[in-house]
Amino acid sequence: MLLRPFRLSLAALLLAAAAPLALSQTAPAAPIAGTTAPAAPTAASAPSAAAPAAAGASAVALAPASAASAAPLAATLDGRVQDVKNDVIKLNRDLLVLEEELLFPANTQVALFVSMDVGKMFELDSVQVKLDDKVVAAYLYTPLEVAALHRGGVQRVWIGNLKTGDHELVAYFTGKGPHDRDYKRGATVKFEKGTEAKYIELRIKDSMGKLQPEFDVKLWQ
Repeated sequence: MLLRPFRLSLAALLLAAAAPLALSQTAPAAPIAGTTAPAAPTAASAPSAAAPAAAGASAVALAPASAASAAPLAATLDGRVQDVKNDVIKLNRDLLVLEEELLFPANTQVALFVSMDVGKMFELDSVQVKLDDKVVAAYLYTPLEVAALHRGGVQRVWIGNLKTGDHELVAYFTGKGPHDRDYKRGATVKFEKGTEAKYIELRIKDSMGKLQPEFDVKLWQ
């Protein structure tokens, strides 16, 4: 009988000790005197939705400005590149003229040219030129080159040096004649080389009276 009151008093002590522990775990802690609770975020500190919009608007405003400034710069660069190209072309042309003057001075220079007048009765295939019984030029033509001659083009087939005195030129023309027949004709001319440059034109013409092509040589001073 003495153990039962003891057990009851022990149980009461355990319950009394457990009650404050349970209250401390479930009840919110009271604020300590002298401290302040953290302030709730204000509208100024909260992220603003207008900031990304303002940044996007400024980026859009800068894009046309940068494009407008890049356009004149590109135009200026293109203009400079074109000017450099024109200067290079002009310089190259001047160098070629100077080279010809140095390699082929006027007192010894001779140049040969080929031209075609109408040319409906002869389809040019090749030209061979001999000067003083020595071959100085041989050229095989493409259809595009023949078409250019038909449109009035003139081709320089040879340029070189000859000493003053008498010389003989023989030119052979090979191609297709009337009725699509193989055609080979020659033209010969004797000329005197002086102290000035000599220009010789090899001409292909149609003879309507003979209904066949004609080949002759014209001397230019």
